Amino acid sequence: MTATFTELRAAAVPVSRSWSLLGRARATYYRHARGPVHGPRPARLVPENGQVLSGAERAAVLTLINTPAYADLSIGQIWARELDEGRYWGSTSTMYRIARAAGQSRERRRLATHPAKVKPELLADGPSQVWTWHITWTSPSCVDRSRGSSTSCTC
Repeated sequence: MTATFTELRAAAVPVSRSWSLLGRARATYYRHARGPVHGPRPARLVPENGQVLSGAERAAVLTLINTPAYADLSIGQIWARELDEGRYWGSTSTMYRIARAAGQSRERRRLATHPAKVKPELLADGPSQVWTWHITWTSPSCVDRSRGSSTSCTC
């Protein structure tokens, strides 16, 4: 700080007016008054939430999600069925959160896997064996470059 600022403050001049008379921003005063900041700020202390599920309760929910009876159901459907039976394990979002933490937030149904489609390729061993109307169906070696078309394959 400066001696001029100290004298203005001793004369009961407000901080904002003192700094404006000096031609400086009042944020400078507050930054210096706070002191140096080294490194990141410490994490704020968050009070413990009394509604958090314990580790055993989380394990029970995960076991429920993985039971064979519920293997093909979504977590929302599991939640609804358990609620119909009179059991409440937590909200649907809590159950989704537990499943996501266990790496199980994916499609739960058994889906059919289809083989990859293979693009048909026309192949000839000799001249005039393959005739096609579309040039993209032939391999590059079958294109008649002199005419710019693939009327016949002369591989």
